[in-house]
Amino acid sequence: MSRITDAMTDLKGALRRRSRIDWEEMDKAPTEVRLENVCFEYSPQAKILHNIDLVLDEPGLYCVIGPNGVGKSTLVKCISKIQPVTSGNIYLNGRNINEMTHNDVAQMISYVPVVTQDVFSMPVLETVLIGCQNSRHFTNEESKMRAVYKSMALMQIENLSSKLFSELSAGQHQKVSIARGIVRKPKVLILDEPTANLDVKYQVYVTELLRAIAEHEKIIVLMISHDLNISAKYAHKVIMMAYPGVIYQVGTPEEVITKENVEKIYSVECKILRDEELGYPILLLGQTILDDQGRLD
Repeated sequence: MSRITDAMTDLKGALRRRSRIDWEEMDKAPTEVRLENVCFEYSPQAKILHNIDLVLDEPGLYCVIGPNGVGKSTLVKCISKIQPVTSGNIYLNGRNINEMTHNDVAQMISYVPVVTQDVFSMPVLETVLIGCQNSRHFTNEESKMRAVYKSMALMQIENLSSKLFSELSAGQHQKVSIARGIVRKPKVLILDEPTANLDVKYQVYVTELLRAIAEHEKIIVLMISHDLNISAKYAHKVIMMAYPGVIYQVGTPEEVITKENVEKIYSVECKILRDEELGYPILLLGQTILDDQGRLD
């Protein structure tokens, strides 16, 4: 009986600790996301992230790049508390997210997946409005609707407001999902391949918009990208990941997207052009790099 009583006491204590968040103080503090020795595994045979140390402490657009299978999506899901870390700690403004409820984390972090799992049929306006649920930023319906229309205007989807979400194209789905992420007014906006399913015009537009949002709202925007040239042009910082689920280098596009790094991490020959007028590196891809047996190195 005493063990049950002790367990209940521990649970109540944990709940009290989780509830003690001074949101006014959290909002005043500069936003910081800190990962210390973070590991994630599905099983001892399926280790995804290995000893990740990372600090995001300045507003800006951060692009996470790296080959398939290095743990990019797992990394951002751990930061969003969608995936619990196996070991290590993640801190949000100095507070361990293990001591925060999922709703507490969602008050500061907005996550936009690469593919939405929404299967319901409701108008786009209502779909974006869902993003306002349980948010402390909205005190009445009028403030919610203003935020909804603003986010839809930013994504240029006002003309879709009455269309059913299930009737949209994949690219339109993506824009609606981003609008739903923006509407929460997050301190940290995380997007898993936000330009997937978009044509070149909207790939550029969305990435330009995310950079502008990061600068204007002074928030951290963390996005996964497979387009190295878009990352080189728009990112304030680039986070390059490599096998077996480690962070290889963090820095400016000029520091990270180099010929040596791309050839080593992606096994693709490349040439880097540096145009002083443009001010960012331009990547030209060559052939895949094979070993002596003709296999990928």
